[in-house]
Amino acid sequence: MKQGYARGRFLDAMLVAIIMCDPICNAQAQNWAKERLNKSPRHGEWVDLKSGERTIKAFVVYPERKEKTPVVLVVHEIFGLTDWVRGICDQLAENGVIAIAPDLLSGQTYSDVDGARKAISALTPEQIKADLDAASDYALKIPASNGTLAVCGFCWGGGVAFAYANENPKLQAAYSFYGLAGLTLSGLMGQYGDIRPAPEEASKVANISCPVYGFYGENDERVNATIPKAEELMKAAGKKYEPVIYKGAGHGFMREGESPTASEANKKARDDAWARWKTLLKQLP
Repeated sequence: MKQGYARGRFLDAMLVAIIMCDPICNAQAQNWAKERLNKSPRHGEWVDLKSGERTIKAFVVYPERKEKTPVVLVVHEIFGLTDWVRGICDQLAENGVIAIAPDLLSGQTYSDVDGARKAISALTPEQIKADLDAASDYALKIPASNGTLAVCGFCWGGGVAFAYANENPKLQAAYSFYGLAGLTLSGLMGQYGDIRPAPEEASKVANISCPVYGFYGENDERVNATIPKAEELMKAAGKKYEPVIYKGAGHGFMREGESPTASEANKKARDDAWARWKTLLKQLP
């Protein structure tokens, strides 16, 4: 009996290990991302931001330019502010913009990916907005900024980026990478709680004043199922929404496509998405 119990526990442990080592889900195994970041010639720094009664951390990277430049607010994945997300900030700076990524889990501790997911899921829409507002206010006061602000986000952060476009009229563009489309912050966080909002929650896109550009993987129907309704609502409200679906790519292709073990489909999707993104970044005023 003890032998059978031990064998069962071993199999359970192995299953957990397999799940945690999934290249799409395990965002902590990013030595390659950290190595790239450490070799960057650009200046990156941690800053403290006041958000209400809280102080949060944010990572900022500056481009090597003589002119003032736009700022892109980076909303991290459901895994938290990882080395890969900081690497995205560096790559944005490499393409000529200042990037700032607030740590929306500032002050919290978690030991693994699942802990980060649980912590993210427990955030309130009010706190998320307050922290993003604090980062936006800081960004617009950076002396090297030209006063143009955009937002991008990945996975959970992609949904937040879309939703935040409805909250901040100062945004000039929103870039949503494989995030749920057309939800408010309360509607988005409802997807991670006990209550799932009614579809009409997505109708609250009226305050979006900037174009929203979507980047999606073909093999990601959970997310892609939200695109048609978002297209309908944005069109009815006279808003610009341009989703692109990358053939053969899965959820998280921007991160996975950068990994040394990336599939050809994810690598191509990442390269194509970056080519499109670079063009869009150049269009920022």
